[in-house]
Amino acid sequence: MNKKIKNVLILSTAVLSFISFWRASAIVLCDFGSSAYYAGGIAAKAYGPSFPYFILAVMVLAGFLLMAYIESSSLFTRGGVYVVVRETMGKSMAKMSVSALIFDYLLTAPISAVSAGLYLAYFLQIILPYIHINWNINPRAVSVIFSLLIVFYFWRENIKGVKESSQNNVRIIIFVSIIAVILLILSLYTINKKGFHWPEFKFSFTDEALGFVKNIKWLKPIGLIGILMAMGHSILALSGLETLAQVYREIEDPKIKNLKKAVVVIFIFGFIFTGILTFMSGIIIPYEKIINEYSENLLSGLCMELYIPYNFKLVLKTLVVFSALLILVGAVNTAIVGANGILNRVAEDGILPDYVRKLHPKYGTTYVIITIAAVLQAVIVILSRGDVFLLGEAYAFGVLWSLTFNLLSLIFLRFKKYDQEREWKYPLNIKISEYDVPIGLIAIFLIIFSISVINLFTKKIATISGILFTAVLYIIFTISEKKQTVKEDIHRVDDEINEEKVNISTEKEISDMFKKFTKPEKILVPVRNPNNLSHLRYVLENVNDDITDIVVLYVKVERGYEYALNYDNLTDEEKYLFREVILIAEKYGKTVHPVIVFSNDPFYIVLYSAINGNFSKIVMGVSPSGGAEMQLENMAMLWGMMRPNNFKSAIEVNIIWESRMLSYKLH
Repeated sequence: MNKKIKNVLILSTAVLSFISFWRASAIVLCDFGSSAYYAGGIAAKAYGPSFPYFILAVMVLAGFLLMAYIESSSLFTRGGVYVVVRETMGKSMAKMSVSALIFDYLLTAPISAVSAGLYLAYFLQIILPYIHINWNINPRAVSVIFSLLIVFYFWRENIKGVKESSQNNVRIIIFVSIIAVILLILSLYTINKKGFHWPEFKFSFTDEALGFVKNIKWLKPIGLIGILMAMGHSILALSGLETLAQVYREIEDPKIKNLKKAVVVIFIFGFIFTGILTFMSGIIIPYEKIINEYSENLLSGLCMELYIPYNFKLVLKTLVVFSALLILVGAVNTAIVGANGILNRVAEDGILPDYVRKLHPKYGTTYVIITIAAVLQAVIVILSRGDVFLLGEAYAFGVLWSLTFNLLSLIFLRFKKYDQEREWKYPLNIKISEYDVPIGLIAIFLIIFSISVINLFTKKIATISGILFTAVLYIIFTISEKKQTVKEDIHRVDDEINEEKVNISTEKEISDMFKKFTKPEKILVPVRNPNNLSHLRYVLENVNDDITDIVVLYVKVERGYEYALNYDNLTDEEKYLFREVILIAEKYGKTVHPVIVFSNDPFYIVLYSAINGNFSKIVMGVSPSGGAEMQLENMAMLWGMMRPNNFKSAIEVNIIWESRMLSYKLH
């Protein structure tokens, strides 16, 4: 009998373990929050002293956009702009929108890393003479070298996996939050001592900021047009939102509740850190000084203008520069995570070659995609030559148009899938017949669409480079898709996933496998039919996976003694079964351990596993051929032959179907 159970496959993938909302927030904030260090300076140089108002307005706008991601995530566990747009507008438009978004992800890492390098370089210019080192610091050269090192570091971290690298992000956000509170308190103290005055609300657009508009006589930067132009040049403070949709699949149970918490954390942090501190900078620092001295390191400039002793200013500036290095380089990590997530959605649809999604043999990450993203980001750093304003001009094309398509798709889905259950809906809806007309979504869509159109005229570099990159990547996607001979899975119910990529580890003895499971409680969930997984859903709904190992067992029936220890040799239906298991685990945000055992006696394997693994419970689906009573009878008869003499505990067997349960205890 032992011969039947010596060969075991253990399946693993990066999405079978989950992260808290704090970690999810930290991943997003290391991009979204990082814009506090450069957005204000770039905006001030683009259109004048009114920049604090518009950076603050963008942070308010971010709150409304974050809420849209809650609704889209409630519809699609593996969501994001690609999945949402594809569902309503088709693959072609989805490929176009995701191509634009990838352009911005490739710019996010360079602009963040270069900005961090500039903060470091300007700090060295002040501090090195104090220790009698008279180096001639070239800020932009320093920023390029620093940026390349950071891209390499986070490429390596992401190869190791999002959960591991997210631990670093949490530490970064905690430290940056402390610095933000100190800056806020000292800024209020300075205003109390020096007096308060509102930043001047006037536009002074440079020729570069006007872009094509300077040659269009009837299009002037005044009134509403001027406001939209200024918003367009401030929108780079909006980076990182799409990453929220990409990390949603990693968020632990309860997913939507934890997503809401993450959204609140992200909004409060961004509003205070980016919005309020930029506003404080506009109040405390004279506009001329911002333009001439602090445009590339605005928060360092804020330190030097505070009403505190000079030595304290230097100490605070040191802390601010250190925080800038931490969060800005963290944005590089977020950009790689985001690009990886988006390209995975595209690859799952058969648009990219299968080898692109190949998993790292040790860490289970899609290392090919991660490497491609990191290399392209490094190339952009080199091409920019450390010019943060050039990168700022190129930014925002993709994020705006991807948001536009995403919001429009959510509006369409309200009518296309009006009867689909949503755990959360965007507020401000009017009930007309069976439809919830999304007035709130329509309003925010019109705002984003207006800014997107204006940006086509004002951000010349972004428009030209963005359209070219989007077109080239779209062509690559289209050609690659045509070359793929993707066999359609007849069992595929929806388009959320094609073939899940998994890592395979093997054990020669089934008892060796159980050493990996060390939690106090253990539940064994045998599976066979991909359309009969209600018992798995029951377990995931009712079990705390913090204290319980959930082992999903599939017994592959083999005749004889030769076993094919290869996942690729499974049938399409068997692969589909495990894809469904992984999708369900993602939906509930709970960790499961899929295991394949090769044998010709499934009932024997189930009981043998329960005994040797010290499982307290077996939860099974009902057999369509024999029924629940016959299943329990077979288990009881086999138990009589297999029960160990020294067995003193009990194994509870539950058979679940159609909201019914039949239970029996094996003593």
